[in-house]
Amino acid sequence: MAASRYRRFLKLCEEWPVDESKRGRDLGTYLRQRVAQAFREGENTQYPRPRDTSFSGLSVEEYKLILSTDTLEEFKEMNKGMWKKLQEKFAPRNTEEKQKAWARSLSRPHT
Repeated sequence: MAASRYRRFLKLCEEWPVDESKRGRDLGTYLRQRVAQAFREGENTQYPRPRDTSFSGLSVEEYKLILSTDTLEEFKEMNKGMWKKLQEKFAPRNTEEKQKAWARSLSRPHT
């Protein structure tokens, strides 16, 4: 894996010209320096990951926490509208409660 990365970086360095008019701020020069620094042993360089993070900067543990079922349920609850939350809070829980609620609503006088 490191060997193929090294070859791809070398190809990039070959294709990216050095612009002498941009001394000290040339991207081509910077790329060559970084490749030389990262691959000191050429194709034989071991390329360990410096940290267990991704592009977001979060660690594996943070991803596990965010993607846990409990956390996802909390996000779902946060995204519910106020009407839905009220319905769930005050809705009868079982069949017997539903029947009692229905009977109460029928027995009320309609105005």
